Amino acid sequence: MPPRAAAPAKEASPLRVVQAAIQAGQFEPVYYLCGDDDYLKDGAVRDLLTAAIDPSTRDFNCEIRRAADLDAETLGSLLATPPMLAERRAVVLRDVTALKKAARAQLDAYLKRPAGDTLLLLVSPAGTKADAALAAASTALDFAPLTPERVRKWIAHHASTALAIGVTDEAAALLQQAVGNDLHLLAGELDKCASYVLGAPDASADAPATIDADAVAAVVGIRRGETVTDLLDAVARHDAKTAVALVTHVLGQPKVTAVQVVMMLTTQAFALAFGRARRDAGIPTNRLPQEYFAFLKETGGFPGRPWGEAASAWTKVTDQWSADACERALTLLLETDMALKDTTVSNAEQILMSLVLGLCATPRRRPA
Repeated sequence: MPPRAAAPAKEASPLRVVQAAIQAGQFEPVYYLCGDDDYLKDGAVRDLLTAAIDPSTRDFNCEIRRAADLDAETLGSLLATPPMLAERRAVVLRDVTALKKAARAQLDAYLKRPAGDTLLLLVSPAGTKADAALAAASTALDFAPLTPERVRKWIAHHASTALAIGVTDEAAALLQQAVGNDLHLLAGELDKCASYVLGAPDASADAPATIDADAVAAVVGIRRGETVTDLLDAVARHDAKTAVALVTHVLGQPKVTAVQVVMMLTTQAFALAFGRARRDAGIPTNRLPQEYFAFLKETGGFPGRPWGEAASAWTKVTDQWSADACERALTLLLETDMALKDTTVSNAEQILMSLVLGLCATPRRRPA
């Protein structure tokens, strides 16, 4: 029986737990993968299977099944089958909480004494509440969505490890602003950017390949100064001329909708209202970045960029916003959200332009 790895500390991130097991070549008999980031879960399953199962015998020693398709007898057979011509076999049960009653009883019985030569991966889909009993009987890995800051780091890591290509900080920022924090979409756009760079006529086999902002602009269709972030900043400083000009560019970008823009503007408006209240309570301006970061961490709002960048941008304009202006902005945003969701309305661009004009027209706060 192969040695078992020591139980990881509870505070360890699921990615670190997986990498530690892979590097040591020692695996727990059962992992329960839950949480709302399916992309990270799928990657962890793939990495664990690659490391734990001999590729030459994988056809015999790797079973990937959907739990809802299994009865108790079939599941019992899967879990009782020994590895064939290998040290270990693997069983992956997707959507494990969908097991029928008898099959779940079979699984619960197995978890009391799991086989040491079987790697059992229990996977729950995003949006599913974690199963406390499964978590207690296994090594539970909760894959929560990455924060915007970690997504920015993930872009560079994925480019270097999966695509063997570099990416500039500016390109990573531009890509995140265009695509958001969906890792699956980001991976697809990075792959296209890498192909574009490597296939360029002037690409050198000797020089290290790097995705820059020009490559992102060419592939994704987004240019510097025309991102959702630029629109948010223009609204925040009451720059109606710039904001209105940006609406068409922003809505013309792939995967950007008016509803998404309104959601980000709403996050910004709530943040500015929070910042105004903190300033009125006597908090100095130099403390605002920390206050904004704590606000985002507590609320989980998506500001369209990493939290640190959003906090810095909002700090610069907080003193231009009064409590009344913030309240008026939130009313306009609610009305716009309702209008966009009205099936009789078709011109989202016109609605968003009207919103932007209204937000920029909210009176600036007069200096005390």
